[in-house]
This record gives sequence, C-alpha cells and structure tokens, in this order.
Amino acid sequence: MMINKKTTLNPARWLDEYGNYLFRYALMRVRDSAIAEDILQETLLAAFSSSQSHAGLSSERSWLVGIMKHKVVDYFRRVGRMTQFQLITDDGESEFENAGPWRGHWREDQAPVSWPADAAVAFESREFWEIFDRCLSQLSQQSAIAFTLREIDGLKANEICEILQITPNNLWVILHRGRVKLRRLLETEWFQKHNPSTPVTQTRPESHTAETASPTYLSYRAAAA
Repeated sequence: MMINKKTTLNPARWLDEYGNYLFRYALMRVRDSAIAEDILQETLLAAFSSSQSHAGLSSERSWLVGIMKHKVVDYFRRVGRMTQFQLITDDGESEFENAGPWRGHWREDQAPVSWPADAAVAFESREFWEIFDRCLSQLSQQSAIAFTLREIDGLKANEICEILQITPNNLWVILHRGRVKLRRLLETEWFQKHNPSTPVTQTRPESHTAETASPTYLSYRAAAA
C-alpha cells in the first residue's frame, strides 16, 4: 500500500523554489509583468497567513497555485467591473457576409484556411508558443481574458459571465471574435511562414454560416500549467 507523503510547509523557501514558476503562471494569464508580480506577492502573503491551518499538504506547489488561481480571478473580477471593459469592442471586421445571397456565410477573404495535417507538432515547439502568446496579446482585453478563463483555465461559461459581469450572449460574441482573430494571426505568423504551401484562401462552403461555423482554435492549457 502506497503512503502519501505529506509536505511540511516552509514559507522561507517559497520564493526561491516556486517564485519563478508562479510568476510565469500569472504572467501567462495577465500578460503584464507588474500585475503578475503583484499577484505573486498577494499569493505568498495569503499563503503565509493561512500556512498554520494547512500543514501536511501532499503538494506545496499545487496548494500555492490554487491560491494564485483565486488571485488571478479576483484581478479579472476587478477588470470586469471597469466601465471601459463592459463596452463590447470589435476585434476586427466582420468575417461573414451581412447582405445578399451569401448573407450569414464566410466572406471569401475571411474564411479559415486549411491547416497542415501535422499542425499538432507545433505543440512541441517553444517558438510556436511564443508566437501564440504574442498573437493572444493582440486581442482586445475582453477577448484575451475570456479566452484565458475558458481555454487555459477551463472555466464554464456561467462562471466566466459571473466573473466578468457579462451576459452569455456577450460572452459568445467576445469568444467568437477572439478565436477568429487568433486563428487569423496564427495563420499569418506561424502556419504560412512554416508551411508556405498552405493556401491563403479557400472556397467558401455553403454550410459554413454564422450560426453553425465553429472556427478551429488551439487550447494551451497544458502549456500554461
């Protein structure tokens, strides 16, 4: 029978042992080094104040990450209360035809391109994730935060709506616009540069409408862990 070894909490070594990891964890989510540093400090202070009641944890790092998750969400809550955040912004021009016989279908110059069959290999490339993060930073603050909560941290739609104080419909619009722009940026910054033969346009299929289209996007929860 395997015995689960308990960990003795030692706040004196937290910064040295976990500081870099926790900072990267926060930075990947808030994409601002000053804010990430503040969240790291808040996390360590909160952990220290409750360390006496959490002695004997099986994983000290996982416990600290759990505290940081709450601190990141608290930060997003504060951002969500800002008037500027509540104004729905557009991440770009509409990708669907809004008039004529093709209304509701992909615009020919906006339709997603076909990604290469070996696109999954990109997950093993450090360069890809650096480009991915740079592309994500080009989204509006709304889209970047909503995407982070949904695709990195795996929160449910109702949880995100409660945190950001938006309606489910607004969340759908924000995520949709963000995913479309993110895909387009990745096609330009990565796939077309690393796969020159990848087509830049594709014939618009009649079945791809605004109601049914589901643009392919990449989740990097594993890389963010």
